[in-house]
Amino acid sequence: MILDQLTINKARLSERVHKLAKVGKIGETGVYRLALSEEYKEGLELVREWMDEAGLKTRFDHFGNLIGQLEGKNPDEPIHMIGSHIDSQPYGGRFDGSIGVLGGLEVVQTMQENNIIPDRPIEIISFCDEEGHRFGKGLFGSRGILGKLDPDELDRTDKDGVTRKDALKTFGCDPNQLHKSEYDPASLGSYIEMHIEQGPYLEAKDVPVGIVSGIAGPLWLTIELTGFAGHAGSVPMHLRNDALLGASKIVTALNEIVKTDPDAPTVGTVGNLEVFPNGRSIIPERVRFTVDLRDIDKERRDQYEQQLRDCIANVANEIGLQYKIKEDTNNAPKYCNEEIIHSMQKASDRMGMDVPILMSGPFHDALIMADACDYGMIFVRCKDGISHNPMEYATDEDISIGTELLLQTTINMTTSN
Repeated sequence: MILDQLTINKARLSERVHKLAKVGKIGETGVYRLALSEEYKEGLELVREWMDEAGLKTRFDHFGNLIGQLEGKNPDEPIHMIGSHIDSQPYGGRFDGSIGVLGGLEVVQTMQENNIIPDRPIEIISFCDEEGHRFGKGLFGSRGILGKLDPDELDRTDKDGVTRKDALKTFGCDPNQLHKSEYDPASLGSYIEMHIEQGPYLEAKDVPVGIVSGIAGPLWLTIELTGFAGHAGSVPMHLRNDALLGASKIVTALNEIVKTDPDAPTVGTVGNLEVFPNGRSIIPERVRFTVDLRDIDKERRDQYEQQLRDCIANVANEIGLQYKIKEDTNNAPKYCNEEIIHSMQKASDRMGMDVPILMSGPFHDALIMADACDYGMIFVRCKDGISHNPMEYATDEDISIGTELLLQTTINMTTSN
């Protein structure tokens, strides 16, 4: 019944989603479209063509973001921004981020086709490097436009030694002019992002979309343990300073720490681990690994972080290791604006849907935009909750329903009723 009430052009949206998925395609359904890569630029150029077709004023900024603007009746009013990203993980899927950019484009194109003129400007933005894989830190484009980059941000390198600064230059940006692409926070009125859920909740509830209540805050650490290499056959066990043994104890402890409260949504992950010298018959001298700790409750996350740090110190002392802890990312959890949630609920009621409210464990550009303006998010159901994987899948029907909800919410928020 909901599909019969759609205002958006479902066929057009579907065609664009699947056409964009061919840019950087790997295998049958995967996507490899890293930030500022050739594939990324090709994808953004395609999206820009569609923005131009929709009559938007388009531009690339110096952060590698693509922006398309629909003017409102009052051009000096704070901007209503809709966005997400099209960069991917190295082994990514077709829908992560992309449906938010293309869904936002479909919203403003539908508004124009129905002669709905917003009271204030609407901008559709595709943020650069949300994923953070290539240079080790994400949310680059959203942090950039708000002047929140780290001092060493442009010196970060990818696996081939290419700096972010050089990648920006190759893309066509001017790293010396980044300040010209920053927004005055006062110019931003609201931000909405549509994204696949990347979790199993909506599928379990058998509903196509959900309204997000807030985003868990990510803490990313890099830990380095240093011991002493020796012959695996001759050094007695009680005399070893085995860095990998220390790492294994810490990884196991992290898993137990985050499960302290079984009802809490806390998660902790070690996703990358490097061993030196990495030889079969050599006791590991140095191990470097990452920690990803997330929670919607900042106080609880801080407690768990301290427990982890205490554990690292104790393990290092026990085995005779030196250690370093580097903080890569530290974002506080952010709750969605209640008025925006209410606007989404009103729109979903009109569409005849009972839409659940749920938390986001993954971070999104919305987490950063929350520092400058009110924000809200819409989640679209994805099969088995799979994401960051070529098997990631969302139906055209669910994406269309989410986009319709995005449209109706945008009309609620930007037009005088």
